[in-house]
Amino acid sequence: MTGGPLEVDRRQVLGGAMAFCATTLLPLASRAASAASGADAPRHGLSVFGDLKYAPDFTHFDYVVPDAPKDGRIVFSAPSWAYNQNPQTFNSFNTLILKGDAPPRMELCFDTLMVRALDEPDAVYGLVAETVEVSGDGNVYTFSLRPQARFHDESPLTAEDVAFSLVTLKELGHPSIRQVLRELSEVRVEGPHRVALQFSGKQSRKVPLIAAGMPILSKAYYSRYDFAQTTLTPPLSSGPYKVGRHEVGRFVEYERVKNWWAADLPVSRGHYNFDRIRLEFFRDRQVDFEAFKKGVMTFREEFVARTWATEYNFPAVEDGRVIREELSDGRPAGAQGWFLNLRREKFSDPRVRRALGLVFDFEWTNTALFFDAYKRTTSFFQNSPMLAQGEPDAAELALLEPWRGKVPDEVFGPAILPPVSDGSGQDRSMLREADRLLREAGCRREGARLLLPSGEPFAFEFLSNTTTFERVVLPYVGNLERLGIKANFRVVDPAQYQSRMNDYDFDVVSRRYALSPTLGEEIRQMWGSEAADQPGSTNLSGIADPAVDAMIDKILSASTREEMTVAARALDRILRAGYYWVPHWYKAVHTVAMWDVFGHPEKPPTHDFAPELHWWYDRESAERIGMR
Repeated sequence: MTGGPLEVDRRQVLGGAMAFCATTLLPLASRAASAASGADAPRHGLSVFGDLKYAPDFTHFDYVVPDAPKDGRIVFSAPSWAYNQNPQTFNSFNTLILKGDAPPRMELCFDTLMVRALDEPDAVYGLVAETVEVSGDGNVYTFSLRPQARFHDESPLTAEDVAFSLVTLKELGHPSIRQVLRELSEVRVEGPHRVALQFSGKQSRKVPLIAAGMPILSKAYYSRYDFAQTTLTPPLSSGPYKVGRHEVGRFVEYERVKNWWAADLPVSRGHYNFDRIRLEFFRDRQVDFEAFKKGVMTFREEFVARTWATEYNFPAVEDGRVIREELSDGRPAGAQGWFLNLRREKFSDPRVRRALGLVFDFEWTNTALFFDAYKRTTSFFQNSPMLAQGEPDAAELALLEPWRGKVPDEVFGPAILPPVSDGSGQDRSMLREADRLLREAGCRREGARLLLPSGEPFAFEFLSNTTTFERVVLPYVGNLERLGIKANFRVVDPAQYQSRMNDYDFDVVSRRYALSPTLGEEIRQMWGSEAADQPGSTNLSGIADPAVDAMIDKILSASTREEMTVAARALDRILRAGYYWVPHWYKAVHTVAMWDVFGHPEKPPTHDFAPELHWWYDRESAERIGMR
């Protein structure tokens, strides 16, 4: 996903332990060698397509400062979240099920078998797992656990806990978890500190290690508590933080566990430097900004271009107490846009969907509202080599040809791009073309109204949980009205919004996705047919297309990064030809403002952005500006 100031109601899919991009597979060369011997030699880390950057004796990741001070706190509102997490409120600390609204960053409370290196596309290294062995057929992963692993109550973390966690998450976890673990056929405890994961053989390349990034639960704890229920009792966990002070719907603090068993491991050194990580919850973005200006919050990632361009002129900025930075974002920008819900009959015709895209005037919006801060999103893989451009090459055609006649002919021509308007806000040529497409699809005018082929008036709703987007939507609504389409912008409270998203009870909604440089099972959740009717998936449009499923399979079974990239480009062409969305805009930087109380590494990691993980509190700077 791209970073930077984005004018959106933002939903993101997290990286790290809470996302599927944290799982990897051995390089093919290693698997070939293991096939000859029947088992892989114990390894300290795994990667999908190549060698590991860090040797077995590495002492810390390169993007951290290993001796950073442990002190102070960072206070912010969450710019990213996953599963049932909600950035505007919370009513449960169970973040691993569909029900309820959990606070973001609950993942900080849980240990995992392995963790990502954020300066590699997909590499993972052992946390709870000291080593891992892989069977010759690639279907059994056996983890040797560190005997010193402990939960926060000092009870040992054992293979029984790992097995219980994976079985429970597969059976009762959030639908996104259940889907990706479905090919996990058995978990065998082979000793107190040794556990084997058996897969069915039908799994995609990334699935066998998906458990490596999954939270480890306490079997003993959940013998007393019902995992499937929402609860405001913080769970027993084993990670670098635990839930501290909190007030439902207002704030939550995560307290650093000062005797955390893994603090000195190479994968942990230089991380988790804040004594407290505090998340504030606001339902209005302007109130959020005012809290930052007053120093209630100390860090802010800005997503509103107008605010970034015109409102960072308050005294603390002018005298240097608040500083601003633009930090590069090397991740795929992913798909950001208004997603049209094809479960609604009114959006079933691709000509109608294409017409709705013609009505949005990005060029006017970018100049009039965004201070020309953005570029237009064109692809589901923006800001990455997976973006399709121009005519399909021979390798792409080899994947696409079997689907000729079953996918739009446009797939075989130049990659589809959003229309470019004259910047007037009411481009007549684009409106005329939209009107033509609507009539071709069977719509007809009746006075000032446009009627669908069914005879019903064409009307729909943009659903949001914040008013921030209203100034972007209303000019779009005005152009829709010129075609006889009645549209409105509706804001609902955070809990209702999340519930309606889970049940696909919306017409049009905005969303922004994050993608790993190495694609994994998350793309089945975004675009796969099985996810289309699965509550809580991220397939917002309800895409159910065998050609899309076939390209997803090609991506996930790719044996090289080049093969994956080619298949992603082919998928991009098919998705873009479906007109499932009205694409938005992007900027490949994180625009951040902070009170001058932090230190951070000179060069941030290329594949994720999480200051709360490896920045630190600078006590001297804080005292200098009077923020102690």
